[in-house]
Amino acid sequence: MYKLLKRLIDILISLTGIVILLPFFIPLAIALKLTGEGYIFYFQSRMGFKNNKFQIWKFATMLKASPGLGTGSITVKNDWRLTPMGHFLRKTKINELPQIVNILKGDMSIVGPRPLMEVDFLKYPLNVQPVIYNSRPGLTGIASIVFRDEEKYFSNTNMDPHEFDRNHIAPYKGELELWYQKNLSVYTDLMLVFLTAWAIVAPQSELVYTVFKDLPERPEELRGNG
Repeated sequence: MYKLLKRLIDILISLTGIVILLPFFIPLAIALKLTGEGYIFYFQSRMGFKNNKFQIWKFATMLKASPGLGTGSITVKNDWRLTPMGHFLRKTKINELPQIVNILKGDMSIVGPRPLMEVDFLKYPLNVQPVIYNSRPGLTGIASIVFRDEEKYFSNTNMDPHEFDRNHIAPYKGELELWYQKNLSVYTDLMLVFLTAWAIVAPQSELVYTVFKDLPERPEELRGNG
């Protein structure tokens, strides 16, 4: 019943979102066309439901060649690969809004695990990889909220970003996503949507740990580093 209700809500919200946001998308698309490298959308292969891959939709924020430049799949603070509008779009999360198309298609859900590139998915511990996408990946989710400003973690460490991700961030993300799989409910999803909105208003807030008191404890390496 939960899965059916969730899918119906996804369809309703994504259809409504497309209608409401279309007037804002048009001028934004024109602005993107006239700046940066002149492309509007960014399509990339991501891990999806039952570990099947899909093409994610985003507004373009980085150079086309960025996956092969600099830190690759990891974006750091003030990343030089960002386009003129890219920093603003990423900071406000507006670049994520085209994913409502993925939600309507059934590739994604409003709430779920983060849809990762395969190279980042493989950083998850082996016990996480088979189960993390038993739910459709989400526009938002527990790991997206906790790591809402992930670039800071990479900017505040002397370690190689990929090593820091593999050794510290990915294991904790995995614990968070396992927590979500064990706590699937309409209540959990509604609270995660609320906390996503709250994080936009108060980005430094730790309210998520107050609302969900049973979240896995944050490792020492990640405390005060973000």
